[in-house]
Amino acid sequence: MEMVFSKQQKEGTTLKARAGVWVVAVLFMVAGCAQPMNKREKGFLIGGGMGAATGAIIGAAVGNPGAGAAIGGAMGALGGGLIGDQLHGQEVQQEEQQKAMTMQQRELQQQRLELEQMKKEREEMKKERQEREIEDLRAELDELRSSRRSRR
Repeated sequence: MEMVFSKQQKEGTTLKARAGVWVVAVLFMVAGCAQPMNKREKGFLIGGGMGAATGAIIGAAVGNPGAGAAIGGAMGALGGGLIGDQLHGQEVQQEEQQKAMTMQQRELQQQRLELEQMKKEREEMKKERQEREIEDLRAELDELRSSRRSRR
């Protein structure tokens, strides 16, 4: 049995195919405006493009490539957007963890510097105390010597 397409059916199919191509083109243009894209946007774009292409191929096999491209593009964009959103969420979480680690490393470094300063101050105080003790002992020795001389 041979299928005969009417002129109206052929024009409708051609119009739908053009609409599918326009949908894909608009997706690429919109994505090109937002540079640089995050993973969510990349997933949306790639999923939409691949879904539209796959939908157009499947739609052409059943005689309606435009509808197939539109449905496939929407489903692909949804799936790609969800996957991209998960990847974007992980990326954001990793960036936040890295920032927290950097802040903790800075704080740790500051505490190390403060600790070193405190050690130096303690050593200086210890040295000053020892010098005072030595001076006190010398003064005491001098007093003993002078009292000994005075007894003679």
